[in-house]
Parts: sequence; structure tokens; C-alpha cells
Amino acid sequence: MLLLLGRTIPLSFAQRTMPERRPFVRLPTDVYPVNYGLSLKPDLIDFTFEGKLEALVEVTQATNQIVMNCADIDIITASFVPQGGEEINATGFNYQNEDEKVTLSFPSALQKGFGTLKIDFVGELNDKMKGFYRSKYTSPTGEIRYAAVTQFEATDARRAFPCWDEPAIKATFDITLIVPKDRVALSNMNVIDRKPHPDDENLVEVKFATTPIMSTYLVAFVIGEYDYVESQSSDGVMVRVYTPVGKAEQGKFALEVATKTLPFYNDYFSVPYPLPKIDLIAIADFAAGAMENWGLVTYRETALLIDPKNSCSSSRQWVALVVGHELAHQWFGNLVTMEWWTHLWLNEGFASWIEYLCVDHCFPEYDIWTQFVSADYTRALDLDALDSSHPIEVNVGHPSEVDEIFDAISYSKGASVIRMLHNYIGDEDFRKGMNAYLLKFQHKNASTGDCLLWESLVTREQLKLKKEKHFESNPPVVTPSFDPKCTKLKVLLDRQETTITLNSVGPDQWIKINPGTVGFYRIQYSSSMLESLLPGIRDLSLQPVDRLGLQNDLFSLSRAGMISTVEVLKLMEAFVNEPNYTVWSDLSCNLGVLSSLLSHTDFHEEIQEFIRDLFTPIGLKLGWDSKPGEGHLDALLRSLVLGKLGKAGHKPTLEEARRRFKDHVDGKQVLPADLRSPVYLTVLKHGDSATLDTMLKLHKQADMQEEKNRIERVLGAISAPDLIQKVLNFALSEDVRPQDTVSVIGGVAGSSKQGRKAAWKFVKDNWEELYNRYQGGFLISRLIKLTVDGFAIDKMAVEVKSFFESHPAPAAERTVQQCCENILLNAAWLKRDAEDIHQYLLQRKAPPV
Repeated sequence: MLLLLGRTIPLSFAQRTMPERRPFVRLPTDVYPVNYGLSLKPDLIDFTFEGKLEALVEVTQATNQIVMNCADIDIITASFVPQGGEEINATGFNYQNEDEKVTLSFPSALQKGFGTLKIDFVGELNDKMKGFYRSKYTSPTGEIRYAAVTQFEATDARRAFPCWDEPAIKATFDITLIVPKDRVALSNMNVIDRKPHPDDENLVEVKFATTPIMSTYLVAFVIGEYDYVESQSSDGVMVRVYTPVGKAEQGKFALEVATKTLPFYNDYFSVPYPLPKIDLIAIADFAAGAMENWGLVTYRETALLIDPKNSCSSSRQWVALVVGHELAHQWFGNLVTMEWWTHLWLNEGFASWIEYLCVDHCFPEYDIWTQFVSADYTRALDLDALDSSHPIEVNVGHPSEVDEIFDAISYSKGASVIRMLHNYIGDEDFRKGMNAYLLKFQHKNASTGDCLLWESLVTREQLKLKKEKHFESNPPVVTPSFDPKCTKLKVLLDRQETTITLNSVGPDQWIKINPGTVGFYRIQYSSSMLESLLPGIRDLSLQPVDRLGLQNDLFSLSRAGMISTVEVLKLMEAFVNEPNYTVWSDLSCNLGVLSSLLSHTDFHEEIQEFIRDLFTPIGLKLGWDSKPGEGHLDALLRSLVLGKLGKAGHKPTLEEARRRFKDHVDGKQVLPADLRSPVYLTVLKHGDSATLDTMLKLHKQADMQEEKNRIERVLGAISAPDLIQKVLNFALSEDVRPQDTVSVIGGVAGSSKQGRKAAWKFVKDNWEELYNRYQGGFLISRLIKLTVDGFAIDKMAVEVKSFFESHPAPAAERTVQQCCENILLNAAWLKRDAEDIHQYLLQRKAPPV
């Protein structure tokens, strides 16, 4: 699945407090399913559905009750038919709504052996983007219609049918959908029968083949209107990409990626893909980025659809990564499944690592492993430095606790640790280990503890990994002092501390620790070692990933108070000749954090000047228009640099952006997709109400979700308080899809001090509506992080903590803690370094004496 921010502080902030755990008991094991025969009939007008379940179950010990998961479903009748025996009607249904369970009571004990559990039930096609829900779309004729779609991970299959909704309770599924005859009906398996419904000539019964044994959270069905493109992979699997009607062309890129990816994974794992087909489908209203349902993978439109003319390079890359991630899950997650949500990182960490391996195979020109360091590795280190971080593996009980671990630790730290391990033992042994693991556990469940994965991967006795935590509040970091010698030396740190002596290194030579930025740790160099590395940055003799890692480590150390931020600014100035997109991207991101921090001071303009000075040379070199021979990374770099210069108020960039924007709006010269984000951002940042109105008009006219999202993400850049409010109101309007409201509000909060205050007030004022929309999902965590993470005043941490004490959001408890900690760290950082930063920024402009 995915893919996801006067000291009167209570002491509890400084302590490592974990969210309170709610009492929770897993389902009893006296009855478990072997096969679900499931028939569902959705009503796309009244937003309800009728269901019939006939499940073959095994009673392992006599009992007079059956406990299952069930939420927002009304059971009408239930009975049990023992094999070869008489039907026994259930005499009571006791719903435990808090635990999302139902207990079916029977008048006499159900004896050991097999039998059929029959349940008739009704439910609601909800609008919460979870369970069996409705997704709103506009038909090609402009009519509002609804599809019925599913999202079951982590614990929402129980909203579509009563079931044993735990990943370890696997069964096979025979699914039948009764749907309008003019709609497409899809499920995990291929269609084996389609016939008219006996009672209604407008309906058809669509029956799907029996699934392999699988977990409930991977079951899926979709009923709606779609076009598709199809192809067969070289190993014989039918691949289809389903798109909105009239947009089949936009499925071609994902189809190409999928047909390359399946054989790549078949070969890498030496285990064939076990289903006859795989469908990838774009869903209009979708909370996550995508979901790996076995054989029917669901996506946000922006994670699947690519328009050759109107999609930018970063969108193509995103689609490639998400397709690679979800298809990896078809083996790692679907064929072998985690035993419980505690082991989620096995699923997500692995898929988040191998998606890069896959994209590197399909698109070597993306230099994707360098991008991994900026997108995943450093992001995970940042979150892991907080007191309120968590181990890769987290004990999870109650369903409300599951959503909060879909975070950068499970995904990005998991992926970074697997990358480190892969690098350590080598690709050949790693692949052998993967194969042994998948063969042993296929169609079963695995946990971290009994994980043959580690036995398979690490057979050498000497591997002992020890991690020293780097706290941002008081961090112990690897602080080496070396007498250098070798060209390359590999040391396994298997104790708390070690000293390595290197001899005969000349004064003009440098030492780089953690070459390739593979080891998952921060490095603090002595001043002289750091000084000796600067020429390696300027002359580019350090590889890009190390130039990036060095800068990122230093930035993190400055935030933690271990070095002055001025040291980082001096280092950043050494990047004047930098050609690499990912290095610039990471620099830009960190300067964004600093700019946001300094918006709380009266010298915010000076840091803008620093940004303009740093980015102007590369901006001049790149220019506005792509040149012959340029590739994917040049397009990404141009977009990044022009956006950074425009936002920072670089006059020539602003003037050119305004000129090109006017031509674009007037229809004289359409902006290339890669220039739209930087131009939109620049004109809005320095724009007025007319600019905002024009942008909202462009949003309304846009036929493609990618373009709508592109505009939504930058609307918050507008400066005037009344216009900021207008953008916030727009976020909750019908014009913005429910999952995208978060990025509009987040864009406002991230753009200015004024925006941050307004966004936080807006979230508080509209909390009931927002919480009702995203309750229990990770979007609520993202909303909170984007809104409050940038504050830098101690009292704001108190205010945020107190608001969420009186407005509890169980799935976001950990996020609230992390945000409060970040606010305190920002405040401390500002107090500690603001004056020194100010002086440095003034001095660098002072004429030499």
C-alpha cells in the first residue's frame, strides 16, 4: 500500500511516551474459514448493498457461538449446516461495535468437523474511502455518477462482509457480483461466468474463478464504467490497465511498466506469478496511493494515468515506482503474508526497497538509487531521530493502532535497512535467500521473529548489527577520529565503540565514512576532516550520493544542536558547481525547512537572498527550455530550480514566469508539463486575487487529475490573508476530491507564517467535518503533520497537545506526539542559532574591508 510532518512545557514532552494501548483480543480459533462463497449486489443509487455469505468452515472444538469481524453491517439471518446434518439457525447476533466483532449464538453446540455458515446481510456503500465504498466520477457527458469500489487494508473487509478479518486467517474465495449490465465488474480472479439475473433483466451475475488461499485484506471488487488497454507479459500473464472512459491512452505507460515488471520479479524471486491475470485500475476517490489487492491492484488516478502531452517527468517516475511497489507485493505480502500487523514492515519495507530495484531495471536513466537516499533514507533518519519514533517492528493490537504505523519507519527505514543488508551480503546471496523464503512460506504467513528471511539472507555468524540511536534532542552519533590510510575499508561495527587506525594519507586526500550512503546512521566529522571533504564537493570527485549524504547529515546535526547551522550554510555554498538533480533536490528541501524556520524571524528576506544566490548559477545554466539530448533528470532539475528561484523572488525568473503564464492562459503557447508547477507556484507566490481566480479557473477546466492536483498543491503559496482563507474554503469544496483536501490545506500551512496560522485555525474550526471524513485513516495523520509541524514556538506545542486531548484521534496519536516534539525542536533551534545565522547572512553580503 502505500505510500506516507516562556517555557511552560510539560515534562511529558521530553520523555519517550508511547500512545496508550487499547485492550484487544484476537479472534478465537475454534471456528475458522476454509472457503468464502460470497455474493454481493450493490445499489449504485441508494448506496447500499445486499450480501449472501456461504462459508465452508471447520469447527476445531465444539462451541455454541461463532465470533467474527463485522462493522457497519446488519445481519438479517444466520445459520450453520454441519456436513451431512440439519441446518441450525442462529438465535442471536451480539455486535461488539467498539471491537468491530459480532458473536453469532446457536441453540446447541456446533460439533467438531466441517460445515457451512450461511449469513444474509445488508450494508452501506459509504463515502469514507474504506471498506466497500462509493467513488464519485463525472461521465464523459458531464453527468455525476458513482462506482462501487473496495479498500480493505488494514481492517476493513469486515465492512463489506462478516469475516475473520486477520491476515493469518487465510481462505479461498468464490465471488459473485450482481451488477447493472452496462457496468464493468472486476475482482481478484478472472470471470468464469456472466449471465442475466433471473429477477431483473437490467442486472447480470458475474462469477469469478476461485482465488488461491489468501488474506481478507487483499480481496477486492470494483463495479463501474472503465475503458482498458491490455497486453501479455513475456511469461504469459494477461495485464490490463483500466482507466476512466475515454482515457484508455493514459493507461499505456503503466501497462508498459507492468509488463516489464512482472517478468523481472518472476526472474528475481524464481517464483512464478500465481494468478492468470492482473488488473491495474484507476479509482477516482482513493485515500492511499495504491493498494496491492491480489490480481486487482487499485490506484489513485495520479499514480496510474500518464498523458504523453500533459504529464510531467516526476509523474511518470511516480507511476513507475508505485506500479513496481504494488506488483512486488503480489509475491511479498500476498503470496507470503505477515502473520499480524506487528510485522507490517516486512511487507512495506521490502516493497519500498525493491520498487527502486525494479525501476532501475526498467529506467536506468532515472538514477533512481540516488533518489532513494533523498526520498526514503534521509526521511527515515529524520523521523527515527525523534524521541517519539518507534522500532521498525511495533506491537499492534486494536485496529485503531494499525493505521499509525503506515509511516516512514515501516516503509522508508524498513527499505533502508534492507538496502544496507543487500549491499552487505551481495545480490546473488540475497536472491537465493528471497527464493528460499518465498518457497517455504508461500500461501502462508511469516513474522519477523521466525523469519526464514534472515536465516536465508544471513548465514554468516559474524553479522551482528548494533544501532546507536541518534536523538535530535540529545544525539549520540558516530564521531570518528581517524589517522587515514586506505582507499576502501569495510568494518563491521559489532560493539558500542571502536577505533580504526589508518596510515599514510596525504594532506590533500580526504576520508569519507559510509561511502555510497548505505549504512543507516548519521556521521559527525571533526572540523578538519570536514574541511578536507569540501574540495571533493566542489570538484565533484565525491560521488553524488555522498555529496548529498554529507550535506544531509550536517543539516540534521545542526537541527540537533551538535553543530552551528552556519557550518551547514558554509557547506551549502560549496555546491555552486553541482550538476546532480537529487543533490539539488535534497539541498532545496533542507533550505525549505530553514526558510520555514526563519519565517518566525524578522530576517526571512535574507535567507531568500541566500537561496537566490545559491540557485542562480544553475538556473542560468539550465535556462527555461529543454535542449536536444537532455533527459528525465534534466527536466526534473529545471522544474526544481525555477520553482525555487521563483518562490524566493528572483526577479528575472518571476518576470519570465508571468510572461509564460499569460501566454499559457491566453492559449498562445501552452506550458510544457514540466514547467507548469514552477510557473504556477511563482505567479501565485507573488500574485493577487486575479491570479488566484485565473488559477481556480484553470483547475475547473482541467480534465486530468494530475493537473488538478498540480494546481491544488501550489494554491497555498498566495500571500494575502483574505486569499489564503479563500484557498482554505476551496479545500473543502466539491471541486476538490476528498483525498486531495489534505494537500491543499498542507500547501497553505507550508507556504508562510501567515498560512500556517490560518491553516491550523481552519483545521480546528472544521475538525468535526475533517475527522468524520478521514477517521481512522492515515490521511488524518498526514493532515495534522502538514498543518502543525512547522510551528516554532514552545506554547504551540502545548496548544496542539491540548487540542488533541480534547479532540482525540486514536490513529494519529503518535503523529501528534511527533509534531509536538518537532515544534519544541524548532523552537530550541531558533533560540540557539537565529542570531548566528542572521550575522552570517549579513556578513556574506558585507563588502570586504
